[in-house]
Amino acid sequence: MSEFRVRSIRTLDAAFPVPGDKSMSHRAAMIAGLADGISTVRNFLPSEDCLNTLGAMKACGVEVEVLEEMPGFGPTAMKIHGRKMALAAPAGPIDCGNSGTGMRLLAGLFAGQSFDCELFGDESLSGRPMGRITVPLGEMGAEIECLGAKAGCAPLKIHGTRLRPIRYELPVASAQVKSAVLLAGMFCEGTTTVVQPAETRDHTERMLQSFGVTVEVRGDEISIEGGQVPQAREFQVPGDISSAAFWVVAAAAIPGSRLIIRNVGLNPTRTAILDVVERMGAKITRRLVSTEAGEPIGDIEIRGCLLKGTELLRVEIPNLIDEIPVIAVAAALAEGRTVIRNARELRVKETDRITTVVEGLRAMGGQIEEFEDGMEIVGGAPLHAATIESHGDHRIAMAFAIAGLFASGETVVRNTDCVNTSYPGFARQLAAVLAESANPADYDLPHVPV
Repeated sequence: MSEFRVRSIRTLDAAFPVPGDKSMSHRAAMIAGLADGISTVRNFLPSEDCLNTLGAMKACGVEVEVLEEMPGFGPTAMKIHGRKMALAAPAGPIDCGNSGTGMRLLAGLFAGQSFDCELFGDESLSGRPMGRITVPLGEMGAEIECLGAKAGCAPLKIHGTRLRPIRYELPVASAQVKSAVLLAGMFCEGTTTVVQPAETRDHTERMLQSFGVTVEVRGDEISIEGGQVPQAREFQVPGDISSAAFWVVAAAAIPGSRLIIRNVGLNPTRTAILDVVERMGAKITRRLVSTEAGEPIGDIEIRGCLLKGTELLRVEIPNLIDEIPVIAVAAALAEGRTVIRNARELRVKETDRITTVVEGLRAMGGQIEEFEDGMEIVGGAPLHAATIESHGDHRIAMAFAIAGLFASGETVVRNTDCVNTSYPGFARQLAAVLAESANPADYDLPHVPV
């Protein structure tokens, strides 16, 4: 079984990039596959999740020419030959692996096709609720059967049919549901509108616009007119701010540290992690480098200090949900109380992330109280090494690897192959940080393919 063995470090004085954004890599594979012409996509994330989405598009007749690869993982640059909105029927069921994003967005994309298909995933994905997309897609006329052992769960049998436009008010803020409905709306005659109760990630809207599709955004209402065809283009995927979050916390919690993360996405619907860490006392500088395809990309510099506790705001939660495990680690290292509520969504991720975070921090000496919708952490108690089971959850594995950088003794995180779901190369980056901490005079880490 794979594992991380982590010891405490004295400083973090480094500069490096992180791999391509996971959310945008999923969407780039789909939208380029629907486009008219040949798109070039660079800095694609060759994680298991994104490769499954790319594989789904290839199964539907999309041709992919690989230009560059990350050794041992997969393509990072490619030419994608779009099919001008006319996908081909796959030869068999499509494997979405562990990816809720992949399955939910593909369901929206396939609902309006002229063929039937089946989407399935691993045991974890097969236990995650799909009713949040089957309900609105059903209102559009989609015919989707949930074949899982649990009601409303995958596998999904999708019977392609003609869809009708709707106006849908999201009961809970969700970029995945919003995106599934907007993608389905491309295959309707008329205007499809999604109304969100709070701001969510807007990568789908931005990327559709960058591929020449008109999307109208009026406050919390997003509308798309059916019948439009994306136009091929070159697209550079920014570095993933959710991957950067692990190193942001590591640097922020070490007084005197300095870390620069290069070429990372600075989309304002994703940078709440930086706001929270700044509120906890760290100094963060953002430097915009470009606005490629409507997505701001830049460098962030983090200078560490003694952190103090904070309260996560209700409006921040939808755009922080993936970062909460590592924010909880920061809270355990901070002086004072940190409150995380209104985050019940964490219970239906790859694991029940509320319980797994609480159990892991308690095992390391943290003071933490569990609630149905979150947790409250009293920080400042010294952490000690423990053996942590990731339960196959990539964000739990990486969050506790970061916790191990601050614990006395050697922390062991078990079952860590799962990190390849979102951050291929994390293990090598972690090893470089551990090695460099013994000789911090060299500012740049040794070259590590990430």
